[in-house]
Amino acid sequence: MGQTDLTPPLGFDGGRADGDTPAAGHYAELPVRPYDLLLRAGCRALVALRSALGLRRAAAVLRHYLRGTGAPHRVDADALLALPAVRSAAGEQLDRWRAEALERWRDGPRTAAAYPADSGRREVELPRTWRSVDWRLALRAFEYRLTGTVRVAADGTTSADYRFAVCTRWDAGRFARLHDVGLAKGFAVTGEAFGHV
Repeated sequence: MGQTDLTPPLGFDGGRADGDTPAAGHYAELPVRPYDLLLRAGCRALVALRSALGLRRAAAVLRHYLRGTGAPHRVDADALLALPAVRSAAGEQLDRWRAEALERWRDGPRTAAAYPADSGRREVELPRTWRSVDWRLALRAFEYRLTGTVRVAADGTTSADYRFAVCTRWDAGRFARLHDVGLAKGFAVTGEAFGHV
């Protein structure tokens, strides 16, 4: 039977601890002006245009914002993780975990061992590529957190089980005023995917 390492998790350096991400601006603190009503109408037309163009994720987040509930919006984290920029960021973290686990294992009794790992919150900006245009319009950038366990076998081979969790606030960007006047409401974006490498 192996050992479980109870020292601080692997790979946290450079990540941020969990915490509530504040909503953009202060909800419904400004008076509604005619321009705001025009902006909301323009956003509704933009939802229809994005849907017609097949940009369903970009349409969905803007539609959710305009509903004004403030409820979390769940995204397909597996699809997000399949994007090259996101896969690369997560892959670098997983490689780092395995390297750190192997280093700790070499300093120990060299029996099978398991090490907890946590990236902390990290941000990925989605590139302006055709393949990720829907996601870029939907999120532009987002925060994620990888947690998991890295196992090192007695022969020194490594494997990792991980959970990729999207944990960010949706940035309304140029539409943020609608939140400030109470015609729309910011929300958390969530989603999770699991894997083994």
